[in-house]
Amino acid sequence: MFRFRQPAVAFSLIFLSSAGQAQTPVSAPVTDIAYSVRFDRKTGEAGTLHVDMHFQTPGTEAVLLSLPAWTPGAYEISNFARNVLDFTVAGEDRKLRWDKADYDTWRLHPDGVQSLTVSFDYRADSLDNAIAWAQSDFVMFNGTNVFLYPEGRDLDFASSITFTTEPDWLVASGFTSSGQGDFIAADYHELVDMPVFIGNIDVDSAEVDGIWNRLATYPAGAMEGPGRDLLWEQIHQMMPPMHNVFGETPWDTYTTLLIFTEETPGGSALEHSNSHMGIYNPAFIGNPLLASITAHEIFHAWNVKRLRPAEMVPYDYSKTQETTLLWMSEGITDYYADIALVRGQIIPPQGFYQLTAAKIDEVGSTPAVALEDASLNTWIDPVDGTQYVYYPKGSLAGLLLDILIRDASNNLASLDDVMRALYESTYKAGTGFTTVQFWEAVDLVALGLDVEEFHGRYIDGRDPFPYQRTLALAGLRLLVDSATVPAFGMGMIQDSAGIKIVEVTPESLADDAGVQEDDYLLRIGDIDVADPSFAQRFQMRFGNAPDGTALDITVLRNGATLTLPGTLRYEEVVNYRLEEDRTASAKATRIRQGILTGR
Repeated sequence: MFRFRQPAVAFSLIFLSSAGQAQTPVSAPVTDIAYSVRFDRKTGEAGTLHVDMHFQTPGTEAVLLSLPAWTPGAYEISNFARNVLDFTVAGEDRKLRWDKADYDTWRLHPDGVQSLTVSFDYRADSLDNAIAWAQSDFVMFNGTNVFLYPEGRDLDFASSITFTTEPDWLVASGFTSSGQGDFIAADYHELVDMPVFIGNIDVDSAEVDGIWNRLATYPAGAMEGPGRDLLWEQIHQMMPPMHNVFGETPWDTYTTLLIFTEETPGGSALEHSNSHMGIYNPAFIGNPLLASITAHEIFHAWNVKRLRPAEMVPYDYSKTQETTLLWMSEGITDYYADIALVRGQIIPPQGFYQLTAAKIDEVGSTPAVALEDASLNTWIDPVDGTQYVYYPKGSLAGLLLDILIRDASNNLASLDDVMRALYESTYKAGTGFTTVQFWEAVDLVALGLDVEEFHGRYIDGRDPFPYQRTLALAGLRLLVDSATVPAFGMGMIQDSAGIKIVEVTPESLADDAGVQEDDYLLRIGDIDVADPSFAQRFQMRFGNAPDGTALDITVLRNGATLTLPGTLRYEEVVNYRLEEDRTASAKATRIRQGILTGR
């Protein structure tokens, strides 16, 4: 894409390479940077937050200020600048001139003024972990959305941040406090790595494994009592196993920020260096899935926020940063989230086996794709269903590698040792890790393992994973069953109003009958779907019915009860089960116990 920039004159600088190619323009220097964010009932009603940026500059050259195009962890270009409203620049009690250098960069003309203030409103209307979302009594946002940086300058500048809100509202974030409502950030990377809640929220704290943890939830009262107590208990249980992988917990405090709303049918979260933010349907409260996602995001504070692919060190907020290693950053994190749950005794070993079997099923139903290719492709949102397969497939690769390392070392080493070695040799040295360094770390602890073959066939290649052969080394067996089942074609969640349809599969029974998303399912045939014995009653009533049998679906739509005529159809499904092999060797049994216990 061609982008025109005005030529370099007194108000702008352009550096040229030795070949004469234009490089990124460089802003005039700015110092004493202070940001302030205001969110109150007035801005809440407008669905915005107000942002000011104060700084000093020599006053003779143009200041170029940019907003990031993406938030690390959410691998997509979002162009946050499009949500900026009413941008102004002032200094010495007068407004100053500005224009756009490009679509996410503002060029300010100080005209001799050395103390400048940039002001704007930011539209917060995206219920997305990477962006910003406001209600009349609450806002959540990321630093990447609202904090400008000087184009072309080092991002190691310190800054202060002030939040202003209603007297009866609270602020929650991972920032280091410097006073009432005031916070500091050591550099720009820290500044934009701190999601923020402001408003009518619940906040409490607890010491977990020697570290103070904070839990902030919205709306107030949404998560209290047994559900909140359970999550705290699970956080206490999952932290020691994760700490043990790396041998340290490199943060002083940790903040978990959670939104519960029926506007989302599922759950998602985004990691940060000493916090994470999640958005969930209220049905997740008390659900094991909430513990699973929480463990995933907390483990990210080690793996991806600190131990990071070299292509992402440092972060460049202006463009995509592709890497072939997202399968390691996301997939292996997902593996460790699972084993943190079982090592922390949040779930039994059988729960871990079920999670693993579900991932095998998910990967098996996805087009074959190399993990390295899937890691790259996520930036372009491929339509073939492989966009996020590096999560479950990367998790399974982590399990298989863990087993192979333990088998090659007689259970004296594991994937934990690889993670710890990379953490010490790259993060501690201020660098990211490369593909070569990852496999060298594996080779170092897995003597005799053909690392090159594993990488070539299963990570850079598309060969099916060797489940049966590798799982047997850990005393596990993969069982495959097939069955013919009714194909209803509906994705559903339970909310306070009933069973809500959130997805309708094309050309399915539900689609042909005219079921729509946001309908509430009442009956299939004459059987109430809220009946705990629905499955048994349906089997008794329709188990031997032929394909094409008339089958009505009753839904509630906009307050009206509708009976939609449909026809029964079936599909062949494959179910995977993972179970312990009672005839496994003593070595295989030790390997299995090593994975389950971390010992």
